[in-house]
Amino acid sequence: MKPWKKIVIAAGIAVVLAIMVGFTVHQSSKNVVAVQTGKVEREDLSSMVSASGEIKPKTYVNIGANAYGKITHLYVKEGDHVKKGQLLAQLENVQSSADVSANQASVQAAETDAIAADAGLKTSQADLLRAKADYDRNKLDWERAQNLFKDGLIAKSDFDSRKDAWATADSGLVQAEARVAQAKAQKDSSDRHITQARATLTRFADVLQKTTYAAPYDGVVTNLPVREGESVVIGIQNALGSTLLTLADMSVITAEVKVDETDIVNVRLGQPAEVAIDAIPKKTFHGTVSEIGDNAIVRSTGVATSQQTSTSEEAKDFKVVVTLTDAPTYLRPGLSTTAKITTATRSQALAVPIQALTIRTKAQLDQQESGPGSVHAAAPPSKTSAAEDQKDKDKKEKEEVQGVFVIRNRKAEFVPVSTGITGTTDIEVLTGLKEGDEVITGSYKVLRTLRPGSGVKIDNSAPKKEDEET
Repeated sequence: MKPWKKIVIAAGIAVVLAIMVGFTVHQSSKNVVAVQTGKVEREDLSSMVSASGEIKPKTYVNIGANAYGKITHLYVKEGDHVKKGQLLAQLENVQSSADVSANQASVQAAETDAIAADAGLKTSQADLLRAKADYDRNKLDWERAQNLFKDGLIAKSDFDSRKDAWATADSGLVQAEARVAQAKAQKDSSDRHITQARATLTRFADVLQKTTYAAPYDGVVTNLPVREGESVVIGIQNALGSTLLTLADMSVITAEVKVDETDIVNVRLGQPAEVAIDAIPKKTFHGTVSEIGDNAIVRSTGVATSQQTSTSEEAKDFKVVVTLTDAPTYLRPGLSTTAKITTATRSQALAVPIQALTIRTKAQLDQQESGPGSVHAAAPPSKTSAAEDQKDKDKKEKEEVQGVFVIRNRKAEFVPVSTGITGTTDIEVLTGLKEGDEVITGSYKVLRTLRPGSGVKIDNSAPKKEDEET
């Protein structure tokens, strides 16, 4: 064979082989999925619960009207700093002052009557002592007269006279005892009149005192909804009374937030928190959890479930109070705030990106293990066993397994994992992975449809716009 023929044949064979290789590569590339990946690494994790609310002083009081009347004086304005006992407001008190003066006079009159009754009692007691002495003397005279009369030493008229004198003394003694009892009763009545008059005076003094309002502690006037000359009313059973002002102790500032019911189980007293205030951007304050509410609050109405007469399936929150440790002096109650409470921390925990986690059913995983071409010989099942097998199969199809896809030998292998705390972008892995494993993190569309055992190629370039939108 001529050389040029050999060259042509060799070239033709090479071309055929190249076409076959190219076709094989092209066909195999059809089943390869482009994925983004991340490494399993050790890092410090912090699990946080985020909740929104508002700034509130730890101690504040709404000072409401305790009496009907017109405001005659307001001694403070909103924003004023006041001291304990400082006068805040004054209501009209002409009538209540007159009532107090009248009852003070009544108390004085009752006290004067009591003094007179006491003097009368003492006089009656003195008369009683004198009557007892006369009784004793006349009794002795009559007893002597009896002996003398038996011996015939005195006349019958003298004996009768002494007997009459003893009877008179006995009557006087009874009268004196009755006068003492009467004087004691008058004294007791006078004392009770004093008690009654003083009680009435206390009641009217209380009414008078309720027309004057003083600061119960040092604080700041944060709300003053009334003006001088306005009339205020006290609250009744189904209606709130007038609020004169709100006094807040701004020495201790808190952030009162509402935590979702799914997160409240992780919140504990003393946990640290970072507080952001909308009015003070780019600045973070610190605090600790100082109070956790026990009653759930319906999110749509703000009413505690304990106050409802029927159950509700709506979303619920729990009140959590965070006491700030570095609050500035210029904070004001009512400012909107967001608190991030650190519920758990892990040092050097094995972690993967949160988006790497996915769910697969056990039926899908069984398909991966058995492979598409595997055949298992089995005896024909009975009707009972067939029904049970179908039931088990249906149950298995619904049973879900949490895991991640790990790249091994250029294929996506599904690995079940158990997880711990969740950080901002990563989640702790307790079992199933080791440090350095390369896991598939995206895209979302790929993770949702990726089959265990699929061939993959790594493409960690910026994701396409349509993937980001998905």
